[in-house]
Amino acid sequence: MMLPTQIEVRGGKVHNLKNINVDIPLHKFVAISGLSGSGKSSLAMGILYEEGSRRYLDALSTYMRRRIKQGSQANVESVKHIPSALALRQRPSVPNERATVGTMSETFNVLRLIFSRLGSPVCPNGHYLKPSLEIAKAMSKSGEEMGQLTCPVCGEKFYAPSAEEFAFNSDGACEECGGTGKVRQLDESKLIVDENLTIKDGAVASWSLPGRNFMPNVAEHAGVRIDVPFKDLTAKEKDFVLNGPEKKYKMDFLSGTGRVFHDFNALYENAHQAVIRSAQTSKSERAQKRIAEFFTYSTCPVCHGSRLKPKLLKQLVGGKNINEVANMQLGNLPAWRDEVLAKLPDDMQKMSKAVFNEMIENLQPLLDLGLDYLTMARSGNTLSTGELQRIQLARTLRTETTGVLYVLDEPSIGLHPANVDGLIKVLRKLVAQGNSLVVVDHNVDIIKAADQIIEIGPRSGELGGKILDQGTPDEIKQDKQSLIRPYLDSTAKLFARKVADKVNTEQITFEVDDYFNLKNVKAGIPINQITAVTGFSGAGKTSLILDSLVPAIKAQSKKEALPKQIKSFNSSINNVVSVDASPIGKSTRSTVATYTSIMDNLRKLFARQELAKKRHYTASWFSYNNKQGACPTCGGTGIMTLDIQFLPDMEQTCSTCHGDRFDKKIEDVKWNGMSIVDVLNLDVNEALPIFKKVPKIEQELKLLKEVGLDYLHLGESTPTLSGGEAQRLKLVTHLSHKQNDTLFVFDEPTIGLHPLDVKTLTEVMQKLIDQGATIITITHDMNLMVNADYLLDLGPRGGENGGQIVAQGRPGDLIKDPQSLTTKYLAEYWQQFE
Repeated sequence: MMLPTQIEVRGGKVHNLKNINVDIPLHKFVAISGLSGSGKSSLAMGILYEEGSRRYLDALSTYMRRRIKQGSQANVESVKHIPSALALRQRPSVPNERATVGTMSETFNVLRLIFSRLGSPVCPNGHYLKPSLEIAKAMSKSGEEMGQLTCPVCGEKFYAPSAEEFAFNSDGACEECGGTGKVRQLDESKLIVDENLTIKDGAVASWSLPGRNFMPNVAEHAGVRIDVPFKDLTAKEKDFVLNGPEKKYKMDFLSGTGRVFHDFNALYENAHQAVIRSAQTSKSERAQKRIAEFFTYSTCPVCHGSRLKPKLLKQLVGGKNINEVANMQLGNLPAWRDEVLAKLPDDMQKMSKAVFNEMIENLQPLLDLGLDYLTMARSGNTLSTGELQRIQLARTLRTETTGVLYVLDEPSIGLHPANVDGLIKVLRKLVAQGNSLVVVDHNVDIIKAADQIIEIGPRSGELGGKILDQGTPDEIKQDKQSLIRPYLDSTAKLFARKVADKVNTEQITFEVDDYFNLKNVKAGIPINQITAVTGFSGAGKTSLILDSLVPAIKAQSKKEALPKQIKSFNSSINNVVSVDASPIGKSTRSTVATYTSIMDNLRKLFARQELAKKRHYTASWFSYNNKQGACPTCGGTGIMTLDIQFLPDMEQTCSTCHGDRFDKKIEDVKWNGMSIVDVLNLDVNEALPIFKKVPKIEQELKLLKEVGLDYLHLGESTPTLSGGEAQRLKLVTHLSHKQNDTLFVFDEPTIGLHPLDVKTLTEVMQKLIDQGATIITITHDMNLMVNADYLLDLGPRGGENGGQIVAQGRPGDLIKDPQSLTTKYLAEYWQQFE
């Protein structure tokens, strides 16, 4: 019997896919290419991953399926020969405060084993025991005998800590901070917003937290004046506001809805208690974020950030405690292993090498993926998207599965060009282990390395969703309609804008002193030009720009103190806008029309029509977010979610409004023969001639066209937009007016962007420059670097080997004599296209 050699997809209609038929080779490395929003992720994630994972889960018992979140069935006629699928998503979820690089990669688990088996335990009287096979054997026993040792100096019997006791998420957690390494303290300076305000006008910040807005009334009932500036209150009144006793007051209470409660038992919470109680009771993420602003977080005074009980730090391996090793860069751990092995007795060598080999096997994929600058102790919630995804990928590789379909969405995120070879090596190893691999990526080197390329297009949204071509990289190079071909054969035009002839002398200048790996770094950002900030992951790009420059500009505009690490600062710019490619809104109620001002203007336009006036329909009636205008069946969402027991929830189009969201009576009102539903079904290109005589709407439509979003429908849901589409939509509101006083910061703006999308993004950046803006882009993308006026390269590598400016100047000048790894790769890339 012949084994299948390909996955057969027939009739794929997920999102914008046009009933596609495609065969994906098994046990090969397949790259999917196409413009942002063309349908790449719809094929990779929406069909291959969803069907591969769903069918595997279908094979489990009903009991198990009820406990695992299942995906919905993909909109596809048939998928044959698909293996069980695992996905590495473009945006992994952010880990909680307890997760570290060590726990996420499981290297810390092996380190705990090393310290319990190969360490030098300390008896209660302070005597160190040398590492020995007897100690290792004692740690391997079970029950009460486990870890029981006798000190050869004083004869004292004691228990050495086990691997479990070295866990800060278990028995070894510091009792003061609970294993987080930090303690939380209420910042009293945050309780009063402004002493010049009255309590009635919001002087007490903590009383604006959810459920505390009636506290001013309770304070007034207790005898505190709430209509005079807080600074003018008596000491007794101030003390009552800040520290008054928790007590119930019987009073009349007027609710926000206008309802009066007589003899209401109102519990008074002072300004401190309001924050503490809110922190204990609030469940929503939004509320917790607001509450967190009232606290400062400092290193735990007991464990000093190690997260462990201090007594555990007495046990040493190779002269270091477990916290010192956890804070070493991953790239330095192999050398530490060699030092330890050299000092251990001969009879321990075999066992020790076996344990250390396990640690190095865990480490190697991380090192191959350019994460050598990280430490095991680094908190997971401080990692970038690219770092999180590469840790996931390293774990995947280590499991050494076979027969699995791996679907990777943009694994090159945050990867310096020097690390791309390491990523390709890891991807090929996955296939060599007997797996199938589908990668959605725009890095040309990764696409070139694939066994086969599938190209989707030709454009985005409704104009995409078709299979343009499929073949080996050499075959695609011969295909004239291919969009990626010019980048594979180096015939593409690199420049999307005219780069400035010289660097502007008017600059934002600042110096950062002793902040993470930055030490006395002086930087200049030219005004009204594009600056590319480059360098390895961990080189200090985020520390320099997002953690230092951006807060300094915001502080200066508010006349507040500059961040502590800012040694000097000079800027004529007081406004900063951060632009990323994260989705716009989480609710399907957010659309292109509602995100821009188009919907507001449409509602006013329809409210002015004769039938609307006759029926007394105000502008609010023409919103599906209001009860008057929304479809009564679906509430204005256009879809119905059905809860099917034992199976995943099923979504279907609302049978009353057929997905139009509005109450049918609203559609009776026409403007130029069209209802508001008809208008929202138009794409930007269709709407432009129709709104030629409605300037406010026409202006917004023109801007959408200028940023290359002319194919979007006005009623299109924004959470479904690709990263590139979301990014450009965010910029639309900034293109309509002067931006002389604004710095735009783009952090890895080319995530999910095809080289042609990068060209469009560069053109949009030029429009901002024309409006007077200043732009910084933190990037690894060569096309973006080429189109920058100025380049600031940090390095030379990451972590403790970074934190310096290693190259700065015009990219065209820097490639003539490359002084850093980034500029060397840039010079090679530039020369390919000359």
